[in-house]
Amino acid sequence: MAAICRIMMVFAIAIGVATLAFGGAARAVTDVTDLRVGQHPDKVRFVLDLTNQADFLVFLLPDPYRIVIDLPQMNFNLPDDGRSRRVGAITGWRYGLFEPGTSRVVIDASAPMIVKAAFILPPSGSNGHRLVVDLAPTDRDTFLTASNESVAKRVALRAPSLNAPPPVPAPASDLRRVIVIDPGHGGVDPGALGHKHHEKEIVLAAAKTLAQKLEQTRRYKVVMTRDRDAFVGLRERISIARRAGADLFVSLHADSIDDTSLRGLSVYTLSETASDQEAAALAVSENKVDIIAGLDLSDQAPEVTDILIDLAQRRTKNLSARMAAHVVEEMAKVTPLLGRSHRFAGFAVLKAPDVPSVLVELGFLSNPTDHKNLEDPAFRNRLADGLARAIDSYFQGVQSAYR
Repeated sequence: MAAICRIMMVFAIAIGVATLAFGGAARAVTDVTDLRVGQHPDKVRFVLDLTNQADFLVFLLPDPYRIVIDLPQMNFNLPDDGRSRRVGAITGWRYGLFEPGTSRVVIDASAPMIVKAAFILPPSGSNGHRLVVDLAPTDRDTFLTASNESVAKRVALRAPSLNAPPPVPAPASDLRRVIVIDPGHGGVDPGALGHKHHEKEIVLAAAKTLAQKLEQTRRYKVVMTRDRDAFVGLRERISIARRAGADLFVSLHADSIDDTSLRGLSVYTLSETASDQEAAALAVSENKVDIIAGLDLSDQAPEVTDILIDLAQRRTKNLSARMAAHVVEEMAKVTPLLGRSHRFAGFAVLKAPDVPSVLVELGFLSNPTDHKNLEDPAFRNRLADGLARAIDSYFQGVQSAYR
């Protein structure tokens, strides 16, 4: 018991130093220049090299076991050897912008681990500032106790949200259709891992190209759920679409699978009964995005509850299926399609009852040809042309059907 108390005391000190400057005066943006993880006899040491002194906060989340480090907003300029991998009980890590003003590192673990120590080392010799977090094995009860205490501390110290104000619906005199484009993943959640680029980077580039093409027609008002490398929760993506008064929601993704021969574009619409096992597995994976980023989804906003209750709105599902058909027709002219190109699954981002929604998987980062194509701006430009044509065809059909 005495040993546990000492561990908890060190952990309390570790989480107590954090966020003192998160909401304070502006300071120079810090770069993270290296990330090193080492296995020691009694611990795993996690080290971030920083260009400046920085405040930090460490907290723990269970099921799955995660150690989360929040920092002021930083630039991650890491070498290739900083990529996620398994080290002892640590199964991997991810990092990036969590919200404006806050960067986040999430460490995944296969077993409960306690924060044995967490501290900043000052510059010494050729080394600059270093954030060191030592993690040691523990039992589940001790982990849960530390988790409860650290999360309470995180909530108490949380600065007011610095998120941008919500989009404003177009005025009644604006006859443009409102299209919400949703680049999947972002920030601390990289999505699928390609050879050179993460899914979050590729789909953001594709989304920006599509947005530009739609805006140039002057027929559409485009709202993006994110326009930079930032994390946006799944439910917040739905809320953005509803606040904007969206006429259509298009979510862009790029898949990854063990079978590297599989390639091609596909489009998904909402169904609580998945069309096949692959669709069901993909939806389960995508719906865990908020957990990956270190969020607790158990406390959902009332609006989300309303959305889940209203899923059965037939007209919205029919319109979504109509849009999917146009996507399949137009994209077949641009890129190979996956077999059974239009699929169904319970994706969280497709659950707005009053916004026709599709999720487009642009290809497979696990396939060398798809991956090479998706990294090519010229190919993404052709994809955007095809999606823009599909959107045009969709609205022409909607106008004819509902006059």
